[in-house]
Amino acid sequence: MSDSPIQLDTTHLTLAVGSRILVNDLNWQVTAAQYWTIIGRNGAGKTTLLRCLAGLQEASAGEIHINGQSLSGWTHGSLLTLARLRSYLPQGRNDSFAYRVLDTVLAARHPYHDGTYWESAEDIRLAQAALAELDVADLAARDIRSLSGGERQRVAIAALIAQDARFMLLDEPTNSLDLSHQVSVMNLFSRHCRQLKKTVLMVSHDLNLSYASATHALLLMPDGSWQAGTAAEMMTTDRLSQCLQHPIEMVMHGNQRLFLPMHTTRERS
Repeated sequence: MSDSPIQLDTTHLTLAVGSRILVNDLNWQVTAAQYWTIIGRNGAGKTTLLRCLAGLQEASAGEIHINGQSLSGWTHGSLLTLARLRSYLPQGRNDSFAYRVLDTVLAARHPYHDGTYWESAEDIRLAQAALAELDVADLAARDIRSLSGGERQRVAIAALIAQDARFMLLDEPTNSLDLSHQVSVMNLFSRHCRQLKKTVLMVSHDLNLSYASATHALLLMPDGSWQAGTAAEMMTTDRLSQCLQHPIEMVMHGNQRLFLPMHTTRERS
């Protein structure tokens, strides 16, 4: 762990669906500038964990603290302050109204308005800069409903960047993106961690992109147990095979470590 002060931690956090324990007794500490990848099978509790960390869902037991304050203690009047601390990118979204792309990103600046109605020149500058970072500045005047899935995902990430929160909670952020934009988006989050001391907590099924970008990994095991540490410590073939319940092998390509699922022989009739 870093020597930086703990900024987010969970204490005896338990997540359950009915009688099934997804994550049991999670005691986890996250500090500034760390880039965490959260790995597990479908149904392991990854999205549930992110939603709990975002304050959108209650845990079955335990506590979540942000900057030393219990997340459950944030009152309605302090939610704008919380929105400046953490942002959340869900897996999917529905666009029901004909907003311009720029307006969609500007909506993420609402926590900074302090009761004012109109966006400031600084809000517009930050929104345009975020669109440029995600290579969608030329779409600013487009109807959000007219975009492709990949374009819409990059606009959603631009909104998250414009929100400028200290913690970014990302649920499969590279969904719908082509290979080039998958790499550029992961590199973008990595730069924000290194240069701006932001903290990223990211759910991803892409082991190779995760290993190339993340500094730390949280593995959610099928039995509800968990393992946490640096990416180098956690992302080994034994641990990943146990976590994903499928044999994983690792190969080196130059100085790049690649994880591959092992193919099992099937009987042919």
